[in-house]
Amino acid sequence: MYLIGIDEAGRGALAGPVVVAAVAIPPGFKYRIKGLPKLKDSKQLSSSQRELWYHYIFNVKGVFTHASRAYQGQIDQKNITRSANIVASRAAEGVALDIGKRLKSFKILLDGGLYLGSATHRCIKASTLIRGDERIVAIKLASIVAKVTRDRYMRKLALRYPEYGFEVHKGYGTRRHFRALKKFGISEVHRLTYLTGYPNLKPKRN
Repeated sequence: MYLIGIDEAGRGALAGPVVVAAVAIPPGFKYRIKGLPKLKDSKQLSSSQRELWYHYIFNVKGVFTHASRAYQGQIDQKNITRSANIVASRAAEGVALDIGKRLKSFKILLDGGLYLGSATHRCIKASTLIRGDERIVAIKLASIVAKVTRDRYMRKLALRYPEYGFEVHKGYGTRRHFRALKKFGISEVHRLTYLTGYPNLKPKRN
């Protein structure tokens, strides 16, 4: 039986999407160690180390992956928790379709805080594990896919909105980001519900 691990990236960011990735590994999966850094949760790896693992995940035989996004509009409308759970279901369904099996035929493990949020998937047995990204290989791999996918997207956003420095902080609330917000205002890719405590900030006008 394939095991699907699911994790997210970008929950606490002020701008950009939350990305949820699902990685399916086959029974008895043994990942190659030579030439790769030690496998850890994505937050404990450097950018270059994550890229090495990302390349491996997408090239190793028998491993399938799918990433889904909830953008700032959906996050503002539905809240971050519901949005992340909805796209967790999309990611799980996507990787199951890639393998060609029904989702209920997999064992599914999600990192703490995530659940399958689609109404059609609530009857599917899935377990949420606290600190799963530190314990489960499939969730560790999913955390890397989610993080690299989101970081690449934020670097693209930085080309459209160079004044915010997305390529550096990836949309999180750093001092540089807040300085840019005070100077330039809120862009269309910012999460408005995350910035309600800053009434002095106004939507950016073209």
